[in-house]
Parts: sequence; structure tokens; C-alpha cells
Amino acid sequence: MCGIVGYVGPAEAAPILLDGLRRLEYRGYDSAGLALGNNGTLEIRKAVGRIQNLAQLVTDEPVHGNRGISHTRWATHGAVTGENAHPHTDQSERIVLVHNGVIENYLKLRAELEREGHVFHSETDTEVLAHLIGKYAVQLGEPSADHLVEAVRLALREVHGTYGIAVMHRDVPDLLIGARRGSPLVLGVGKGENFLASDPLALVNHTRDVVYLKDFEIVVLRPDNFQIQSLAGDGQDYEISTVDFEAEEISKGDYAHYMLKEIYEQASTVRDAMRGRLSAEEATAKLGGLNMTPAQLREVERIVLIGCGTAYHAAVVGEYLMESLACLPTEVEIASEFRYRNMPMDKYTLSFVISQSGETADTLAALRESQRKGHRTLGICNNVASTIARESDGGVYMHAGPEIGVAATKSFTSQVTILTLLSLLMGRIRNLSSSDGLRIIEEMEKLPEKVARVLEMNPHLQDIAEKYENAHGMLFMGRQFQYPVAMEAALKLKEISYMSASGYPSAELKHGVIALVNPDMPSVFIAPKDALFEKNASNIQEVRARRGPVIGVGTEGHSELADITDDTLWVPDAPDWLMPVLTVIPLQLLAYQIAVNRGCDVDKPRNLAKSVTVE
Repeated sequence: MCGIVGYVGPAEAAPILLDGLRRLEYRGYDSAGLALGNNGTLEIRKAVGRIQNLAQLVTDEPVHGNRGISHTRWATHGAVTGENAHPHTDQSERIVLVHNGVIENYLKLRAELEREGHVFHSETDTEVLAHLIGKYAVQLGEPSADHLVEAVRLALREVHGTYGIAVMHRDVPDLLIGARRGSPLVLGVGKGENFLASDPLALVNHTRDVVYLKDFEIVVLRPDNFQIQSLAGDGQDYEISTVDFEAEEISKGDYAHYMLKEIYEQASTVRDAMRGRLSAEEATAKLGGLNMTPAQLREVERIVLIGCGTAYHAAVVGEYLMESLACLPTEVEIASEFRYRNMPMDKYTLSFVISQSGETADTLAALRESQRKGHRTLGICNNVASTIARESDGGVYMHAGPEIGVAATKSFTSQVTILTLLSLLMGRIRNLSSSDGLRIIEEMEKLPEKVARVLEMNPHLQDIAEKYENAHGMLFMGRQFQYPVAMEAALKLKEISYMSASGYPSAELKHGVIALVNPDMPSVFIAPKDALFEKNASNIQEVRARRGPVIGVGTEGHSELADITDDTLWVPDAPDWLMPVLTVIPLQLLAYQIAVNRGCDVDKPRNLAKSVTVE
């Protein structure tokens, strides 16, 4: 959720740390800080607010050193204050630590340490871990690399919860220590220098060679070498990977915001999600990463799709896809609920966990819970080196490229595209004929071009945004495949404009939702020209009868929709099972434009983080 950057080498550390933190701004944060070690000194700078505030503080109060750790904090324990910002020190103020995650038993540990005379200066769980490491370091005697590593190991054995940490000791030169459990941490391998980060994006200006640490691993970094150990102290095998994206992919280019850039990338990302995965010869999808034979896939009698937020909405589309194309019973579970339920699942159930980052805490826990009960569990994610990608029994990689904007856009359409491929695959081994499969492939191959069209076919969208930017809220409604789009569109508007919004099945209007309809509450009906259009039209008339403004999203040229709505956004014609990829796009743009008009920070919305790595 937060950002960690560490460095040890010959260069001045502060510019490297600040550059890395800027590259992690998209993850969400409310304060930032860094600590540098230099010739037996330890200097710390912290600032509330944007990284620019920290950078200005470093300019006003310079710090120097060839090793350092830094952090962007997203508050969990304690308010947004300078005292609660990271880094934190131990009781002796010789050890300094930054931490992502949550120490669940910190209150008990803090009480024990306070009885021993420790004095705390923050409300955070992180400071407790720093003090615990410091306690063991004192017990082990004179500071040394071995003693510091052992102190970290002893402290981590006592904590419950999740952590990605970087640790440094004032009196142990040329040394950083990192460790992870449940919160991502990556080692960057340089030439005569080494790095730590919570995301490889922070390191692309300095190295492309990285080692993705596993849970319960500790890494000891020096300028010219590193060692990876288990929490028990054993040496661990590791693999050096190469970061597979270019620096240009994480720049905004000519776009005003990352979110806008990523919306406009969707013609390419939808195409990339399908690339090499459609076989006209066999009239099916080819997904070798599932690690399942056709015979194993034929044994599947039930699908469970698991996700959070946008991934959950994509999963609901997947439920409709799997049932309509493959006639396969499918259920969708919110990951945080699934992990604590005793959900009956037999041996013929196949589960998928869906996560853009591959690090979402609840989704990862759901994966482990499903596997613990003996069920094959596959992943759909965008990071091939993520924890979910590594721990799942197989899966599908999205190929969407880095998504920097906190509000997910291209990841939603990529996830829906992959779920369409999965539904085609499962349908072809169950009920779909070869001609049905070819028809689906033909429609899917047209999809990138239609996405490109919908991005350009609503020049009046900005006028609609200006008309409704000060509304009290918005209601989003759709039927069948468009119901999850309504939920996703409402989420986008909430996330970036802070406007109240809710998504419902259209027929739920009469079951309480209609009480909200008034002239200051526009209703968005996603009503393409399909078998249920007349039902949607009746609901629209009910809203109009109560003087509620109506925005329609419909099939290009459908005059019946235009006649009964105040404003209309158009998409190209497509089968109902492909429509969600198209109808969501003008609503992403509408949310974006409203947020810009309201003066909101689109790429860094308040209180939000890109990757939710704590429960």
C-alpha cells in the first residue's frame, strides 16, 4: 500500500530515494520521510503531505550519506502527523526502520516494552517493531552486521501480521536489511550498489535486475553483494528477474493525468489481453498458463470468481459470461468475505482470484484459504512476479502494462476480456459448437477497433460533465451484463470526484432506490439495444415522471433511447456479452471529467491507495 525505497552504494542516497518515492506516489500516501546514514551519524527528515514537501525540507535542511531508507505512509495506526510518519527509531535512536503492513499484536508488545522502560513518540505499530529490534540488538552486544540481522530475526518471530521492512543501524556502515511477510518487497541488483523497494517501478532509472522476495525472507544488502536468508537463518535460493517495462510506460506522456492515459490505452490493452490466445483453427481460446489439461477442465462443474473493488465488478461480468457462454454455474465472492466464510466447495469447483497488482491482501488470503482446503485456485493478474502469480496453481497474465492511476480503468477491461476468453474455452469443451466458437472469436477480434471508436465518439461528453459536476450524487443502473458496469461506474465517480454514487440492477429502482430520485440526482441508465431495452425504458420513464435527470448509455444511433433521456453517450453495436468492455469507457471518461472540473487530484484521490496490501 505504501512505498519503500532503500539504497546502499557509492552515490548520494537522498536524490535516489526521492526519485524512487516520486515513482511510487500512485500507491497512495499522506506523509513521507527518509533517513540517511553517514560516518556514524543518522539523519531523519519527515513531512506531512506530498513528496514535494519532503523534497523541499531536504533542500532547506540538507542531508548526506551513501545509504538510506525512505517511505511514503498511508495512515493505519495513528493520525497523519509528522510524529507518525516513517522512518521510526528504536529506544537508542541508533536503529531506524520503515514498514509497510500491520503489526496486529503491537499493543501487547508495546505494553511489554513500556514496562521495560521504553518511551514511544508515535501512535504507530511500526515504532513498536523498531523498539523490539533495538531491544534485541542491545541484548546481543556491540553493534555488528551479524548482531543486527539476528535482532531483526528475533523481533520478527514475535510479531503477528504483515510487514515489508527496511532497517538501518547508525553504527553498522554500508548495510541495509529488508524482510517481508505479506507485503511486497523487491531487491534491486546494481553494479557496486544495491536497492530495496516495495515496487520495481521505483528502480527502473537505476537497475532492471531484481529479486522478488518471498514471505519470511530476509535480505542483507551491502554495496557489492547481498545475501537472502530465511527467518530461520538458512540461505535461500533466488532468481534474478528482469523488469519487463520501459521508463516511458510509467510516464504520462502528453496526457494531463495517468488515468486519462490509461483510459486511452484500452484499445491496445484489450488487444494485448487477447494476443496469441485465439485459435480460429480450433474455434477456441488457448490459455496454457492455466496448467490444466482439457480432461481436467471438463471435470469442472462450478466456478468461483474472487476479487475486491474493480476486480470484483469484473468478476460479476465473468459470472454472466461463464453462465451464458459455457452454461457453467458460477459464483462471485468478495475476497474479504470469502476468506472468513466456510463456503461449501467440492472437488469439481475451480476458483479464480483476480487482482491487478497480484498483491491485494484479502485476495491473496482468499487464494491461500482456497488452497488450504484442497481446491485448485488460479490467478488473473497483471504482475507476473507478484505473490498471487507465484502462489496460484496457474492463471492468466493480463499484459496491460503498469497501471499508475489509483482508479483502475484498463485493468477492468483487460480482466473482462480475459474472463471472456475463459468462458469461450470452457464453453467449447462443454456446449459450444465450432461455429459458435468462430462467431465469438470474430466478435472478439473486432473489439479493439470498437474500443478505439468509443474513445472518440462522444465529443459532447465534456458538456455533460459540466452540466452535472455539482450534482448531489448519481445513480447508475443496468441490467444483466450492464449491472456490474453500473457498480464499476459508480465506484469510479466516488473514487476520484468524491461524489456520492451507487450502482444497482435497473429493476431495483422500485425497491427503495427511487426514493433518492429528484432534480438534483441524475440517474445513469446503461441501456444498449438488447432484449431488455424495453424494461430499461420503463425504469427510465419512472425516473422522468419524478423529474429526475437521465443520462443514457446506449447503442450508436438508437433513437428510442435518445428520445427518453436528457443526455446520451454512445457506444458501437456489439453482442451483449461484449458490451461491458465498451459501455464502461464513456463512464470512465465522465467520472474523469467531472473530477477534473471539481478540482480533484485525479491520480492521487484522498484516502486511497493503488494496492491494498493490508487487511
